Amino acid sequence: MSEKGENIVALSRAFFGEVVRPLLEKHFPDETAACAFGLFGYGSEALGLDDEYSRDHHWGLRIDALAPDELLKTKCPEIGVRLAKELPASWRGHALREGHVKGAGVAFDGITGFLSRTIGIDHPPRRDAEWLQIPEEDIIHVVNGEVWLDASGSFSAIRKTLSGYYPEPVRRRRIAHWCRYFSGMGTYALKRAILRENGYYSAVAFGKALRWGVHLAFLLEKQYCPYDKWTMSFLPRLPKLGAEVKRVVDEAVAPDASWARKLELLDRFAETLEREMVAQGLVKAHAPFAKSPTSGYRLLEHAYAEILQGLPRELVETVPVWDQIPLERFHSCYVAGLELHTWDHILGLSP
Repeated sequence: MSEKGENIVALSRAFFGEVVRPLLEKHFPDETAACAFGLFGYGSEALGLDDEYSRDHHWGLRIDALAPDELLKTKCPEIGVRLAKELPASWRGHALREGHVKGAGVAFDGITGFLSRTIGIDHPPRRDAEWLQIPEEDIIHVVNGEVWLDASGSFSAIRKTLSGYYPEPVRRRRIAHWCRYFSGMGTYALKRAILRENGYYSAVAFGKALRWGVHLAFLLEKQYCPYDKWTMSFLPRLPKLGAEVKRVVDEAVAPDASWARKLELLDRFAETLEREMVAQGLVKAHAPFAKSPTSGYRLLEHAYAEILQGLPRELVETVPVWDQIPLERFHSCYVAGLELHTWDHILGLSP
């Protein structure tokens, strides 16, 4: 939101409709018909979550434009020059944003390049293994925001495929993976760290377990989990698990919660998640398990094994990707091409 309470997505949409689209359709009608225009991709504004802290870098009026690769090479440079001459420097008191790709106000990008640095492939996933290789939060960078014009329908079709969520075997494989991490590398590790009075490892294991538990809640609700800094804005929207999980998270991260209390809350969290897995038929109901005095309550690793044993071998052997590898590859190249003083300015580093 702007300082006046104006939504930058709505302002950018109006700017496109009133100023940019008429120019494009007047001078480049065929090229305009081949591209998709909107506001989507990276940045809190594409999720409607920008606030007063969002304006210190890469913020302002913004139109994302995706073009076929050949058009990007042959005509988009000319379009960019024409727009640079005719577009105002600001509109309704807002500057035209320039971000990771060139073009203040309107940033042309190739559709395959955009997909490659978000989901890591230049097409919508066609096989389960391709789905598993996409970082979950980067799917959101393709389906978020708004598309205002897409005459060819190409980008909209990709968004529709991804918005349909994971194929069920893929969802189950990802659930199994997070069960393993929540329990084996989270609560089990936290229990051992507490016994050994290892404060550093307690903090590491607790944070990881909490994150993986929240990811599981999103998977069970069949909704993509966003990047960490936005997760708590989306968590309450989960219709079945949101409110209960948020209560656990809020108490667990409270400054006065002891390590023993944090572990107790995570164990309760595991029971909540497993209860939903039973309701969905992902695992079978069973008699209660006792907690081990030295290993804790590795409940979700029971679910991990049961889910894995019902999956095809090729999925069992495919480890889901969660790190933002395609984005980091792109970002490294982007930063390496900047003047150091420009990068320092983006970082808010001044002499």
